[in-house]
Amino acid sequence: MSHALADVLHHPAAWRQATSGMAHVRTRSTGRAELDAQLPGGGWPQGALSEMLSEHDGLGDFNLALPALKALTREGRRVVLINPPYVPYAPALRAAGVDLRQLNQLAAEGPEAVWTMEQCLRSGGCGAVIAWIGQLDYRSLRRLQLAAESGDSLALLFRPAAEAAHNSPAGLRLHVCAEHGHTRVDVLKSRGRFQHHAVTPLPRGHLLSN
Repeated sequence: MSHALADVLHHPAAWRQATSGMAHVRTRSTGRAELDAQLPGGGWPQGALSEMLSEHDGLGDFNLALPALKALTREGRRVVLINPPYVPYAPALRAAGVDLRQLNQLAAEGPEAVWTMEQCLRSGGCGAVIAWIGQLDYRSLRRLQLAAESGDSLALLFRPAAEAAHNSPAGLRLHVCAEHGHTRVDVLKSRGRFQHHAVTPLPRGHLLSN
């Protein structure tokens, strides 16, 4: 057997579970057991695009990604933030265990933001790429999904909640909103499961500052 063929046969994307017909989902824990329990594979899908659709800033949606950021940076994996709505607050991130040496911030707007995220994902040198981008068409989302698969990275995309009304090829879509003094997370779509939700209390606010 050639080395090239062996590599293909050992890649998880080449196989499907015979019993369920459902693709195997490789994941990284969200760091929240109650949410992991609702997601196939128990966490953020690896090599796939995940969307977090928020009613407004400050609901704790960035905190939702923080445990994965901490784990990745401590493993020496680079994490790139593209267009965060506020300046990353270094002291709080450091206190949360994030290795700031592995954290990079990039500024890009419009089509350039999509291109920047796509290139970072395809590079294979990023453990995660996190971007804040508003309206995107299906084609752009598809490019990001394919780039995440190509680079085998976590791709987290923050978008307005109104975008939930539009179709997306993302492997995971979460809706984040405020409810009775807590932050509610609804799982709108995930690989292997549909039409279900999780209710997860999150800390309000985030580790970004004006």
